[in-house]
Amino acid sequence: MRIVCLGGGPAGLYFSILIRRLRPDWEVTLVERSRPDDAFGWGVVFSDRTLENFRAADPVSYVAISQAMEGWDDIETWYRGQCIRSGGHGFSGIPRRRLLAILQKRAQALGVQIQFETEAQAADAYADYDLIVAADGIHSAVRQRYAERFQPQTEEGRCRYLWLGARRPLESFTFDFRETEWGWITLHAYRCDAEWSTFIVEMPEEVWQRAGIDQMNLAQSLAFCNELFADRLAGVPLEANGAHPRGGQWLRFTRLHCRRWYKDNVVLLGDAAHTAHFSIGSGTKLAMEDAIALAHHLHAEPDPARALPAYQDERESEVLRLQSAARNRQEWFENVARYATLPTPQFVHSLLTGSQRIGHASLRERDPFYAAGYEQWFAARAHAAAETPPLFTPYQLRGLTLANRIVMSPMSMESTPDGLANDFTLAHLGARALGGAGLIISEAAAISPEGRITLESAGLWNDAHTAAWRRITDFVHANSSTRIGIQLAHSGPKGAAQLPWQNDGAPLAAGWPLLSASAIPWDDGWPTPRAMERADMDTVLAQCVAAAERAEAAGFDLLELHYAHGYLFSAFLCPLSNRRQDEYGGSLENRCRYPLEVLRAVRAAWPAEKPLSVRISAHDWAPGGNTGDEALQIARLLREAGADLIDVSSGQTTPDALPRYGRMYQTPFADRIRNELDLATLAVGAITTADQANTIIAAGRADLVALGRPLLANPMWPLHAAAELGYTAAEWPAPYTAAREQHWREVARAKELRP
Repeated sequence: MRIVCLGGGPAGLYFSILIRRLRPDWEVTLVERSRPDDAFGWGVVFSDRTLENFRAADPVSYVAISQAMEGWDDIETWYRGQCIRSGGHGFSGIPRRRLLAILQKRAQALGVQIQFETEAQAADAYADYDLIVAADGIHSAVRQRYAERFQPQTEEGRCRYLWLGARRPLESFTFDFRETEWGWITLHAYRCDAEWSTFIVEMPEEVWQRAGIDQMNLAQSLAFCNELFADRLAGVPLEANGAHPRGGQWLRFTRLHCRRWYKDNVVLLGDAAHTAHFSIGSGTKLAMEDAIALAHHLHAEPDPARALPAYQDERESEVLRLQSAARNRQEWFENVARYATLPTPQFVHSLLTGSQRIGHASLRERDPFYAAGYEQWFAARAHAAAETPPLFTPYQLRGLTLANRIVMSPMSMESTPDGLANDFTLAHLGARALGGAGLIISEAAAISPEGRITLESAGLWNDAHTAAWRRITDFVHANSSTRIGIQLAHSGPKGAAQLPWQNDGAPLAAGWPLLSASAIPWDDGWPTPRAMERADMDTVLAQCVAAAERAEAAGFDLLELHYAHGYLFSAFLCPLSNRRQDEYGGSLENRCRYPLEVLRAVRAAWPAEKPLSVRISAHDWAPGGNTGDEALQIARLLREAGADLIDVSSGQTTPDALPRYGRMYQTPFADRIRNELDLATLAVGAITTADQANTIIAAGRADLVALGRPLLANPMWPLHAAAELGYTAAEWPAPYTAAREQHWREVARAKELRP
């Protein structure tokens, strides 16, 4: 087979090495436009795990790379004049030029034909090759030539960054956050060999412009950075990489992902197919691991028609996971000001876990001393015992104190004929109370028969409902320290539906008239609701107030209004379902007007000492819908109208939504609202493990964490989470204590057996 590789960066060189090692009879030509020692950037970072992958793929180049690397375990973070150190991170750096030299030497030794200072031609010019590997980077000409096939998606970051170096070998990976008159400026710095360190200076575009850096030449930019970070440099000047065209430019990071990575016998590799923000140090790692996979599949199956799809299938999921982490990390650095109100220890913890790939448990494994100190600091602020994990510290909202930060999210059970809470409701909610959640919130209770989702939706529109709910709250209060809330809702355009597990919740054949903000059916085949008139608004508002009064009589500790997921009040907030031409439609303020009227009236009826929560969809996940920016404005208005807590969900406001799913995928919305508005939030959505929940609380991304499906599967999830976190002071129901010590032993044993 004849292979041409376009691009002589780490991806192209490493692939050439590996395929020649596996198939020495194949001809491999590599075309590189630059000179051998030209390289953008300074240092390349690899984790210990990545180096092990290199060892397995090619021991010869692994030895040369590992011998040239400088390793570190510690991350040192400077913030507001304080320095916090966290250890055990296990990374190593190598100068990019040195890495390229090693790979070039190894490739040439294996017989790869390298053509330096040669412009790659269009892919059509290589028709006599069996395989064309496009490793030509973020600006790939091959990808652009076949963009219709590769379907690249790009997004430019908010920050400007300058990649520099200094002859000062740092002992630790160093972050330094400087608050200036123009805004926050960040330094990322790490050693790349025995003499040099990489220094990346980063700031949001608006800070860059306010500081006048957009008008500076390179010498002036260097002088600015030298002065700002003089104490980190200790008198050593910063230098730009003049050997590369972009070496002295302030750049904006481009996030790239291609839906397809191959076309016929043309395949994309590394940055030509995808990018990951430099703050997670995985761009070169991803590129070289792409090379490992591509070489493996071609060796196993030389036919590109079969090998190339298998290559993408193997790599895409891992790339997407790392891109998700990189996106989280990038957005963290783009919004340093968001976290500037956090106390220094929590600011650093938020930074270390900002990718959502590393949790508090990982930090504890890496550096038990750091993690224990942080837990003690957090517990002291929460007035808890020193050994209490953040997830199990108490939390207070108005006059309500929760024993821990775990909440059972409202979930539609649709098992209450006539809306009456029954034995199933008691067993369902009672089991979760005995399981140790700090707060359980009932499923949505309709404020009227017309506000039901199904014929078996729970209700709170008459005195019989009040009495039935009182039985539930009395049980919870008598048998646990769990507090209980109720969610009030009106189904709006999504009402008169079949049960969710029957015909996918399609509309009833004979339903009831529906209301909404506008006369827009929920989906094809659904009945058209009537656009609410003022009289309808007055009626629904009065029903909400009456339901709130019944919730108090029923003994609930917290009240939540359901303003999410496409139901009535959500239909007002969402521009896709609110097309009104009056004062309740159009602008965001107008769309919020009626939901705010309801909130104010309910707040006035609900006892002052009891908290009131509002659930919102923080993103519609559809063109023209609300995004996180609008969610921030909505949350601000809700707070002004009396909301104490924002339950931050997303989506389900339109059947056309395309959510970007992933673990904890909605937590960033809760994080933003909490830290930009100083407003209590409840994080929900794909939170499944004790470490995830504990990390969210520890890092200040939310004040409470809600679980749905995990608590359906395991009512005792909170007590199991306590055992997982090594917390033995969690309260067990007295009749269950006989199982406690055995459960602790089983959890400890399972930890010992983990690989």
